Amino acid sequence: MASHAKVAQQLARHLFKMSVVDGAVSADRVGGVLEYLEKNSPRNPVMVLKAYQRLVAAEVAKGVALVEHAGAINDAMLASIAAAMTAKYCRPVTAAAKENPALLAGIRVHVGDDVYESSVEGQLAALASAV
Repeated sequence: MASHAKVAQQLARHLFKMSVVDGAVSADRVGGVLEYLEKNSPRNPVMVLKAYQRLVAAEVAKGVALVEHAGAINDAMLASIAAAMTAKYCRPVTAAAKENPALLAGIRVHVGDDVYESSVEGQLAALASAV
């Protein structure tokens, strides 16, 4: 007999697949999934919803390049990063800036679980681990 957590994960994955249209999460489909869950409460609904939320959040994060920066960053730079990430991932990616004074100089870009490092902090860390 399958565990409750495994069944909840399977249902969440199935619902997530129904929420994706043309490679992107559809707000309308997510709304439909939530309405369905409200009317047809599954066993362990909190487990299902948490697993579903994690899947949706991970997918949405793939469409945003979070650009951490120490100094000023302009709109042209953000647009350039968005265009580069859109080309790399073959899907629309927007860029959002987030100041991070700990970087000292340079930038760090997060797209989903991927991290692209071009900061002084990252270069110093790489040097330290190479020694």
